[in-house]
Parts: sequence; structure tokens; C-alpha cells
Amino acid sequence: MQTDRYPTTVYLSAPEMIRLVQLMGLPACIAGVAARIEREFLRWNEFDKSARVACHSDVGVIELMPIADKSQFAFKHVNGHPTNHRHGLPTVMAFGVLSDVETGAPRLLSELTLTTAIRTAAMSALAARTLARPESRIMALIGNGAQSEFQALAFRDLVGVRELRLFDTDRAASEKLAANLVGQGLDVSVRQNIAEAVRGADILTTVTADKTNATILMAHMIEPGMHINAVGGDCPGKTELQAGVLEKSAVFVEFEPQSRIEGEIQQMPADFPVTEFWQVLNGQCVGRTSASQVTVFDSVGFALEDFAALAFMSETAAQLGLGEIIELVPHAADPKNLYGVLRDGFAPVTASEQVPAMFVEQTA
Repeated sequence: MQTDRYPTTVYLSAPEMIRLVQLMGLPACIAGVAARIEREFLRWNEFDKSARVACHSDVGVIELMPIADKSQFAFKHVNGHPTNHRHGLPTVMAFGVLSDVETGAPRLLSELTLTTAIRTAAMSALAARTLARPESRIMALIGNGAQSEFQALAFRDLVGVRELRLFDTDRAASEKLAANLVGQGLDVSVRQNIAEAVRGADILTTVTADKTNATILMAHMIEPGMHINAVGGDCPGKTELQAGVLEKSAVFVEFEPQSRIEGEIQQMPADFPVTEFWQVLNGQCVGRTSASQVTVFDSVGFALEDFAALAFMSETAAQLGLGEIIELVPHAADPKNLYGVLRDGFAPVTASEQVPAMFVEQTA
């Protein structure tokens, strides 16, 4: 914990985060965040955990994702609005905060839109590296929007995927992804339908955005030994897998209380068996048990992943000399006299500077 009397906060803006990733290199950032996620998951029981708080509308969702250990509290503010492209906005936008647990002082305010794409890809690849067959080299990537490049590169670097089969209902999205992956060491092809993309693949990753109970993958498409990375289903009423896919698979989740509400398993009975991923990492539970077993990582995104990403980016920014110092907390000479900051160092407000009474009445 910093001991200066008045807390200073490091602000990592979107341009600063872009600069950080450019300086480090995207592969290094993905690998670094994946390593940090694994490190934090291995101390799972040290965290005060809860499911995220969500406010739903007909067009999307806005969520707060809190978590804390004994020294730091983190939260992420994130939305999911599938039709945002019509307004020239990303489907997912986010920012986050790291604060001292001892005092509550905010120490980092950071963009998390780009960082969320990195951490989601890192988490996906970490899970696949743990649960998929070691020789997995072919991946079908269903849903080719803003996060798809990050997923592709994470699986290339952390899992060893070399062939990528793309499908999106918007063919332009697949062509965009294919163009962005030219020269990246991947054999990329755009497929005509989902069945063609998944046939014979080792890993299936679904990253679709529509807020609906969809059946992107159906049970008859699933072959022995496949690993399924279901990323798009992340709120009530939004799924990607037919129930039959789950019934024939070993299913792994991040935080079971949250996944029961938001994940693919929301469509299953309350006693449907799942394993929390941290238990596999620490050896408490087994992951894949045979080469023919089908495994599913039912990923909804959990606050511990954002805690890890914020910590990694904060430390990296400090090493690179990035970030701006801002004051989020008023500096009062007497911390018990907050009113005093309105008087100290300012001339009295003149009549001409006062807010019109009519405006005050309208905004009260």
C-alpha cells in the first residue's frame, strides 16, 4: 500500500494502453496475462468472490464485476450491446479500477476494452492448453467479430493451433479476420457453414454476440476428443450450445454460482455436474481423462481474470513509464472537513457566476 497522505491514481487511457501493447507486442501481452491468470487462480481461496451485478435491457447489459484479496480490490464496468455497431460503437466497452483494501484509495483507473479482449483470449487459451488434447492443431472459430483476432493469436502461441477455420453469419467479418491474420503463421480458410468449419477440428471456439438462446453447436456435430471453448454465452438467456452437447461432455466453469446463471449450464438441471477450472489447475480435480473425451470450457468471464489483467497492465505500465497521475480524491487539509475544499484557495463566487435558480429547479 502506498503511504502518501493523499492518494494518487494512475490513469491508463485507451491511447496509453494501445501504446503499451505496441511496445510489449500483443503475443507477449497475451502470454503475460495468461500467466498472471494462472497464478491468481492458483490462490483461488484467498479471494473474496461474488457473481457480477448486471442490469439488463432489451438491447444489452451493463455489469459490474468486483473481487478482492487481502490487499487489493478490483472491479470492471463492462457492457454487452450486440447492435452497437449500428452506432459506430464496440459491442463490448469496459474500464476498471484497482484500489487499496486497507484504505479504499483508488490506485489505478484503466481502460479495459482492449484489455478485456486480451484477457478473454488468454483465459480461453489457458483453458484449452489444460483441457484439450496436446496434439490439437486445428481450430474452428465461430463468430469473427472484434475479439476473434485475439483468440486466434492466443491459440497459435499458447496452444499450438496452426489451422484456423472461420465462420460468421456476416461473411465480411470472416474476411476481415482472414485479412488481419495474413502472415501470422496460420493456415486460414473461410467456411460456408458451421458444420463444414467444425468437421474434423480439434478445438471449437464460439464467440458470438447475439443475446439469444442459440444453438451454434449441435450434438451431432461433436466428434470424440474435441475441446469446446464456449465464450459467447455470458448472460441469462444467451447460450451457444445445444443441451445435448453438454450432456455428452465433461464441463468446466470459472465460478459455478455465476455460471449457473449466465453460462451454457443455465439450460441444465441444477445438479448437472461441473468442475471449477481452478481445481484442475491445482490438481484437486482431473481435467481430460482420455483422448476420446469431449471437454467444454463454459466461459462467461470472471472478475478474477480482470484482477489479473489489471495487475499485469499496471506493473507493465510502470516498467514502461506509461500512465498519467490524476487526482480522483479531493485533497482536503483536514480530511474531516470536506466542505473546506470548496473554500480554500478560491475567490468568492460572484452573483454573475451563480447557477440560475431556474436551472437548479429543473435539475434537482
